[in-house]
Amino acid sequence: MKKNSYFITAILLTIFFMTNIAMAGNLVIKGSTTVLPIAQQVAEAYMIDHPDVKISISGGGSGNGMKAVIDGTTDIGNASRFIKSKEIELALERGAYPVPFRIAYDCIIPVVHPSNTIDNITLENLKAIYEGKIKNWNELGGPDRKIVVISRDTSSGTYEVWEDKVMNKERVYPGALLQASNGAVVQAISKNQNAVGYVGIAYLNESLKALKVNGVEGSEATTLNGTYPISRPLFMFTRNWPIGDTLNFINFILNPQKGQKLVKSSGFVPLY
Repeated sequence: MKKNSYFITAILLTIFFMTNIAMAGNLVIKGSTTVLPIAQQVAEAYMIDHPDVKISISGGGSGNGMKAVIDGTTDIGNASRFIKSKEIELALERGAYPVPFRIAYDCIIPVVHPSNTIDNITLENLKAIYEGKIKNWNELGGPDRKIVVISRDTSSGTYEVWEDKVMNKERVYPGALLQASNGAVVQAISKNQNAVGYVGIAYLNESLKALKVNGVEGSEATTLNGTYPISRPLFMFTRNWPIGDTLNFINFILNPQKGQKLVKSSGFVPLY
């Protein structure tokens, strides 16, 4: 019996150590498409510094990132908004205690096709467009074109910030065309002279025209000093207090000389 007991114990210990070796050095990151460019750049740099670590990254939206954190199917959940009360309740029911780490700042910028003559828009007019009350650009001094409204889907943290800061909790009208990512919004706007949408600052490029809001340009300076009205922090969440490679990665992204420099080079606003 003793021999059998020792033999079984040896097998179990072998399985335990082999499993831990197989799992060691692998990080999974899921969630916000806004945070995605930051996560990708930082992950590349981190893997150069830590060649034994492999990191897999996917988007899907802030809501999916939080769900993965709660379910334990990711090491880090990216979110472009803070955790909701109902998500906290669900996490506690499942024995999780989500920990937020603010990793950058962002501002959400309304964008149109470069051919549009509009340069500035008020929050009030943005809200009216997204409620379907302003329907033609000529109502704002622009071209005589019917406005095509492009928005993010409801699983997006960007949408939720827009709903809070622009819509004042009012829903976007049903005629809006919904896109699943910042990149999809960029593509849609760049191909439609009549369209309006919104993206994180890092997604601005020559195929879009950024609009000022209430006369304020979205920038690093106006985000940090609070004058731009549609700005927000960006987060990475862990299921509990992180350990091992997860903790090392979080520390890496928060490091002013490492991850925060990559935040800036990704087009976002660093913490420091």
